[in-house]
Amino acid sequence: MAGAGGTKNSTVAKSSSSAAAKRNNNNLKLQQQQLQQTPSTRRQNLLQLVAAAASATAAAHSFLANHDLALHPAQTLTLESNISAVSLSISNLLSLIHHPIAFAVPRPPPPPPSWFYRFMSSQNDNDQLFIESFRMSKQSFSYLLALLTPSLSSLTIPPNYAVSATLFRLAHAASFNAVARRFDLDSPTACRVFFVVCKAIIDNLGHFFELRTDLNRIVLGFGWISLPNCCGVLGIDSFAVKGNLFGENGSVMVQALVDSEGRFLDVSAGWPSTMKPEMVLRQSELFSSIEESRELLIGPSYELNDGTSIPQYILGESCFPLLPWLITPFRKSDTDDHEDEDDVNDGCLNLSSSKQAFNSVHNRGMELLDTAFGRLRSRFKSVGRLLISNRAGEEARKWCCWLPGIIRNETLIIVKGSEFL
Repeated sequence: MAGAGGTKNSTVAKSSSSAAAKRNNNNLKLQQQQLQQTPSTRRQNLLQLVAAAASATAAAHSFLANHDLALHPAQTLTLESNISAVSLSISNLLSLIHHPIAFAVPRPPPPPPSWFYRFMSSQNDNDQLFIESFRMSKQSFSYLLALLTPSLSSLTIPPNYAVSATLFRLAHAASFNAVARRFDLDSPTACRVFFVVCKAIIDNLGHFFELRTDLNRIVLGFGWISLPNCCGVLGIDSFAVKGNLFGENGSVMVQALVDSEGRFLDVSAGWPSTMKPEMVLRQSELFSSIEESRELLIGPSYELNDGTSIPQYILGESCFPLLPWLITPFRKSDTDDHEDEDDVNDGCLNLSSSKQAFNSVHNRGMELLDTAFGRLRSRFKSVGRLLISNRAGEEARKWCCWLPGIIRNETLIIVKGSEFL
């Protein structure tokens, strides 16, 4: 038996060795054939491969043109970007081998009528596709359009085109070229339309910030989450800016006040990330309205069962100073020398159980701010993808101006009841 097994193993080894030798011979022949090819033959083979790639790219372009209404906007933008990159690579390759581009991949604009015209013409009662494209329902869009139309008379395109183009760029971080293709515009016009509409949002939607007009509702909402007489949650978030305008890894800061439902009540945007949050607070209109003009937080106090009186106040992040009307969490430096408990809570040492309990409630309140900014970034992708070149100082200044407009738009969507994120 052992002898038979040894013979079988020997046969398998010889077979494997023979197969390996055959593969080596084939590889050697292929290398020899490649060496024997003339430059002209190799060039011709390369051109055939490039032609095949160009044909596939053209097919992808045709697919996109014929199915753009059925695809999600994010899918069409990704496909457009990939087609453009491959087309450019093919053109560059052909130029390197000094061959006329006899089969350049076509990149014409969408066939008339425009994507937006066809999109609106194909709409039915299903609101989902509209929400996916513009991040709001048709009802909210119609309401927004009615508010902004009087301020868009300087534009040469219909107001519904202008507002839709702006929302599409905000929602998907689309380039001006991509927006122009979809709305039958040129890129400079798409850029101008974008900033005109954003300014109109800033000028016309301020009344949706309800801090001054609906404070009773705000206080009542916080009462349901065990924050009696609270008038908002205040914090700061930063938005990255690529380029050197704000320095390396620069960003702009946004101070925002939100209610118990995550609606923005007040916004101060465009502060450089080098500023301290306390300085941002003290230079904001909110601070002035509370500390100087005494317009806000002047309502009645809330009486607890034990007789304790709680004046109106705002919850603030730990980066802010503790003020009579701005309540920040307890920190290690806030503890008294006689405290004998040694606990760790959110990075703060030596806090008593009562202070830990306070911080726990405070943290739950601050989560409202995280939710509000998270919803903003989710709905409007452009907020988290701002690209500014070194020479685009004017665009950066405009961006700092229209960021509050985006937030006002977000507030409008919540007010009008659109739940899509």
